[in-house]
This record gives sequence, structure tokens and C-alpha cells, in this order.
Amino acid sequence: MAHPLQLGFQDAMSPIMEELLHFHDHTLMIVFLISTLVLYIITLMMTTKLTYINTMNAQEVEMIWTILPAIVLITIALPSLRVLYLMDEINNPHLTIKAMGHQWYWTYEYTDYENLEFDSYMIPTQDLPNGHFRLLEVDHRTVMPTESPIRMLISAEDVLHSWAVPSLGVKTDAVPGRLNQSTFIITRPGVFYGQCSEICGANHSFMPIVVESVPLQHFENWSSLTLS
Repeated sequence: MAHPLQLGFQDAMSPIMEELLHFHDHTLMIVFLISTLVLYIITLMMTTKLTYINTMNAQEVEMIWTILPAIVLITIALPSLRVLYLMDEINNPHLTIKAMGHQWYWTYEYTDYENLEFDSYMIPTQDLPNGHFRLLEVDHRTVMPTESPIRMLISAEDVLHSWAVPSLGVKTDAVPGRLNQSTFIITRPGVFYGQCSEICGANHSFMPIVVESVPLQHFENWSSLTLS
């Protein structure tokens, strides 16, 4: 859960989000070094009056400023491709959940269970219990087991939506007539909040996503109570 004046990302609750954070820090350090070098050169050019004729037409300098950016791009591209392929990796998911976007609520269907389906609406501010987050809490949370590969099938009934939970590193578009999928593993119990991240109409800001992660035994008990 993000807090006021937070400058960084939310805490990673899945291996994919941890990889994304590592890649972000890696790229940010490269950008910081480049920015420092450029600022130093600009300052040097503005403060010195010396002109070196030999550097105005030097093949060595031209080779350096051509090859060096290529090396920098490679050091960014290789980790990026690795994370990209990890995000698309699907390896024997233990649970499949189908999320359908509507104007303006979500419908969840646990496809491994029979008749386990519910709608998830935002709780209005006047009905919100004490201690819950305004504009983020829903009447039916999406319960998922921890340390289990989970596959999300995401689509929409009417217009474009986007199923996004930042702490899990998930953001997948919900397109009418198309079924997109995303996989993740939640590493610890907790409650994680997200929102629709595609402008979908007047109440776009009022269709939050709440994922509650519980141990596997608690998840089985919850599914049995919901089905009964």
C-alpha cells in the first residue's frame, strides 16, 4: 500500500516485482552516471576558455562516443529482455482466476471450482467501515493462496479496462473480445490494492482491485465456505 509523499515503488510482494525493482535500480544508476557526465562536460565547456584544436577532428573521440552509447544500451537491453521473458513465463499454475471488467466493477471467476464467481464493487464512502481505505475497498475481495503460481485471465465486457496491482508487478489490459493472461506468485500473506489503469468512462476512478493473500489451508477453507 502506497503512503503519502512516497517517492519509490511499493514493496515487492512477488518475484516478478522484485525483478522489476532490481532492473529499475540498475537503469536508474546508469542514467545517473550519464547525467553526471553530461553535466560535468557542460560545466567544463562553459567555464574554460581553452580550445584544443586536436580534439576538433579526432577519430578516437568519435569512436568512443559512438561505441560507448551502444555498450550502455546493451547493458540496459539484456536485463530488460530477461525480465520481459520472466513475466511471460507460465509454468503449471495451481490456480486460474478469470477477471472480467465492466462499467464499473470487476467480476471474478475461479475456473478450477464449480460455481465460484462473484462481483466486486467499490464500497461507497458513507458505507465504509472504520479503518478501511476510501475509494480502494471493495465488498468482495479476491482471495488467493500464497506461494502458489496463479494465472489471471483478463478480459472486458464493454470497454477497455486494465487490471493492475502495483505491489504484485501486474498490469494487464482487459480488452473486449480478447483474453489476456498474466502470472505471478504472491510471496507472503497480506492485502494488496490496485485500480483500473485504463480510462474507461465516468466512474473509471471507482473500480478498485483488492487482492487478499492467505495461506493455502485458509484459502481452501474460504473456498469451501463460499461454495456452501
